[in-house]
Amino acid sequence: MTGSPLTVIVVDDHVVVRRGIIAFLDIVPDITAVGEAGNGTEALQLLDRLARDGSLPDVALIDIKMPRMDGPQAVTELRARYPSVRPVILTGYTELEYAHAALAAGAAGYLLKDASPDQVEQAIRQAARGGMYLDPSVAGGLTSRIVTGTGLAALTEQERNVLALLAHGHSNREIGARLHISERTVRSHMTGVLAKLGLTSRTQAALYAAREGLTR
Repeated sequence: MTGSPLTVIVVDDHVVVRRGIIAFLDIVPDITAVGEAGNGTEALQLLDRLARDGSLPDVALIDIKMPRMDGPQAVTELRARYPSVRPVILTGYTELEYAHAALAAGAAGYLLKDASPDQVEQAIRQAARGGMYLDPSVAGGLTSRIVTGTGLAALTEQERNVLALLAHGHSNREIGARLHISERTVRSHMTGVLAKLGLTSRTQAALYAAREGLTR
């Protein structure tokens, strides 16, 4: 990558884990850790300070089980206050209910702590680009749950509209023009759709919409 390095904060209640992640990030040439916190409350306080300095990070790596404020709660608050910061869950929990809760809250990724350094780096880069990364060990289970579940019920009316137009092959610009909203708003709705349905790409979203009959 070129230009300024990607910036990251690390949020975990175990100091050894936080410092280990930061030590790894220190050896990646264009990714820099700019802060750490022990729980969601401390993470939001850290972001408040960074915001005042005009130096909000690109990505927040967040554990899912923490005292005072856990991962999904922190993600919800972070997305509301600082939507430019992309939260990625980094946890030891493989249970699908945890992953689903995190993605529904707006996480841009779900990564396990036994992931390889390359996977951690990939998750950070994808999140910073506006994408989503799901650990392979949970991705299949999430997709199976969605296919057999009632995921559409979690979407707002506008998110359903965006999803339906996507399934018909329209670009973000075309979707925005049809719904009288900006491309940025379309992208925001798509992020919500992917998170709530546990999908990782526009292609998966389009296939899901077709399967659920939104193209009729």
